[in-house]
Amino acid sequence: MTGIKTIRRSGFLSRACTFVLLLLTGTAIAADALEIEITYLGRAGEPIIPLSLLDMPVEDNGIPGSVLGLKDSQTTGNFLNHIYKLDHVILEPEENLAERFKKLTNNGAKLFIADLGAADLQSLKNLSADALILNVQSMDDSLRNQNCDARVLHLPPSRAMVADALAQYLAWKRWREVVLVTGRHAQDKLYANSLHRAIERYGLKLVQEKNWTAEPGARRTDSGHHTLQQEVPVFTRFKEHDVVLVADERDEFGEYLTYRSTSPRPVAGTQGLIPTAWHRTQEQWGATQIQRRFTKLAGRTMTERDYAAWLAMRAFSDAVTNTSSADPSVVREFLLSDKLKLAGFKGAPLSFRQWNGQLRQPVLLAGPRMLVSVSPQKGFLHEVSELDTLGYDKPESACTDFQE
Repeated sequence: MTGIKTIRRSGFLSRACTFVLLLLTGTAIAADALEIEITYLGRAGEPIIPLSLLDMPVEDNGIPGSVLGLKDSQTTGNFLNHIYKLDHVILEPEENLAERFKKLTNNGAKLFIADLGAADLQSLKNLSADALILNVQSMDDSLRNQNCDARVLHLPPSRAMVADALAQYLAWKRWREVVLVTGRHAQDKLYANSLHRAIERYGLKLVQEKNWTAEPGARRTDSGHHTLQQEVPVFTRFKEHDVVLVADERDEFGEYLTYRSTSPRPVAGTQGLIPTAWHRTQEQWGATQIQRRFTKLAGRTMTERDYAAWLAMRAFSDAVTNTSSADPSVVREFLLSDKLKLAGFKGAPLSFRQWNGQLRQPVLLAGPRMLVSVSPQKGFLHEVSELDTLGYDKPESACTDFQE
């Protein structure tokens, strides 16, 4: 077998699909080859419609990242006689995840990339104790604390990590007085809770807080900008402050605040200056080459979820390369060890926290067209790793499932 074999189905976000890609060199698979079977498990859903027409909805979010990670992993695997197989399984919105997961594990699936929300991930907690799951979607802090699962490792930074990354920068800039505007959705409240924690942790002052309760309207009508130009200044008559923090994960209103607020102040959080694991503006530490390779593969820019899925594939392959095993317990042991030095194009080797399975990593602070900074900021020290100044440190952790 030579070349690339690809099985694609269009509209995979509206129904279950399978995507298997084998990248092989040579004319046959040796009898003693090690085959590594990885299952990408997701759930179909309507993509979030961005507020700006310049950002098109992403229907295949995450999947191209895993495919690029597969290709990169197989490049190394070719020299070691390791054969990587990736199966994409996308569930319907109402499909029973537990039943499908049991069926997959009964058929031999043990290594999973989970593109699932927090509730779905938690529903897997007591199923198939010998599986290993890498979370590439949920930023939920509870999954790293009281609801942690020893079989689940987390590639995206938690909400606490991104909030700390932003608060460190504000403290470094001495922009200490902030206001907070929170959206109407549950995830907005969770993001706001993380900002509250970071504000207190880094000595900032919350001078005012307000909820944005208006539902999205016809923003593209001819008079839309006139209406906003009148309404937003009234809404933003805040006490004296340095920065407007916004918690709007569904991108319903945050962009309206920039340039329209009563006082000329920067906006940061889910819009404006954004703390994020990955961004299209990232070009340092060799990132340009992965950005270009991804765009060539997917025809669009790499998202946070694409980046997390790529990292998940690279984490699996690093473990297999170093242990010559695809056994989930062996892979997990390596990933949680000091031996893992995962390269992530962010200027520092990445590794997993042994107390809750969170990938420690720098967090980018990005504007719309330029990378502004990277946290941890200089001067924020830690006895083990400066990366552990972001998010819940070991003494703060409520996770009791992990065994070191």
